[in-house]
Amino acid sequence: MNLKKPEREHYDIIITMITIISTAESLEQAKALLEAGVDRLYIGEKNYGLRVPTALTNEEIQKITELAHEAGKTVTVAVNALMHTEMMAKIKDFLDFLVEIKADRIAVGDAGVIFVLQRDKYELPFTYDASTMVASARQVNFWANQGAIEAVLARELPKEELADMTDELAVPGEILVYGATVIHHSKRPLVQNYYNFIKTEENGKDRERNLFVSEPKKFDTHYSIFEDNHGTHIFANDDLDMMTELSDLVAMGYDHWKLDGIFTRGEDFVAVTKLFVEAKNLIEKGEFTELKAFQLDEEIRKIHPAGRTLSHGFYDLDKDAIK
Repeated sequence: MNLKKPEREHYDIIITMITIISTAESLEQAKALLEAGVDRLYIGEKNYGLRVPTALTNEEIQKITELAHEAGKTVTVAVNALMHTEMMAKIKDFLDFLVEIKADRIAVGDAGVIFVLQRDKYELPFTYDASTMVASARQVNFWANQGAIEAVLARELPKEELADMTDELAVPGEILVYGATVIHHSKRPLVQNYYNFIKTEENGKDRERNLFVSEPKKFDTHYSIFEDNHGTHIFANDDLDMMTELSDLVAMGYDHWKLDGIFTRGEDFVAVTKLFVEAKNLIEKGEFTELKAFQLDEEIRKIHPAGRTLSHGFYDLDKDAIK
C-alpha cells in the first residue's frame, strides 16, 4: 500500500500494513524467519532464479511454500533470470509447477515470461524486477498495465527521487532495506576467463570462494564477484542498511521492505531480520524513536559479516549528482 505523504514526517507516524519480504536459504531458515515475523519469503532455484542465497530444489520450494501457507504467510518465487531461447522453451514446465504448488507470486524481469503469463492466462501474480531499470514511476506503471502487482525499485534511487515517485506509482514499490546491491551482471564467464588469462589452476568461482575485485589504481575498492550458471555477478562495496531511515521511508509511502541474505547467512540473517521486525512493530504502534532506530542499527552492525561495510547507498545523494 502506498500512502500519501503526511504533513509530519520522522518518528511520529502510525501505519498498519508494513510488509517484510525476506530471502530464505533453506527450509530450516524459512521456519526461523516465519517465527521471527516476516510476512513473505523470497526463494528460487538454479535455472530461473537470479542471485538467490541458495538455489533450492523444486521439492524444497514446495515444502517452504506449504510451510509459509500454514503460517498464514506468502511466498515469492524468483523467475527473474535473463531468459535465452533455450530457457524460454522450458519455462512453462516450471510455471506449471508453481501453479500446482500454489506459489503466491513470482518475481519477473524478462518481458518474454510476462508474455507467456498473459498468453496462457496463468494465475500467477508477478512482481516486476528488472534491477537498475526500475528507476521511474513511468517504468513501474507501464508494467503495472501489463499485470504487475508490485515493482522492485532500483537501489540507485536517492531519497529525493523516491519522494517524487511515491504519489505516481500505480502499484507498491519494494525497497531493499538490508542486503547487497548488484552493480554488474554479465552472461559471460568473466572469472573463468580471467583464470584462463593468468594461466592458473585455481577453479573456485562461486560465492563461497569469497572473491573480490578492485578498480585499477583504486585499491580501496572492494567489489564482491562470483560466477554461476547465469554468468558473472559483481556487487557494490557497501551493503544497504536503512534502519535509521525506515520512518522516513514509511512516511513517503514505502512500506514493502526487502531483506536479502545472499552474503549474510544462517542464524546471523535471522537475527538481523528480527531487528527489522521489531522496528516494524514499533512503527505500527507509533513508538519508533530516533534513539531506538540508532540502537537497532548498532545491533545490525555487530551481526553484519566482517569485511562487508554498510551504508545508505544512493539514498543520501543529490539526485542531480547521479548520472
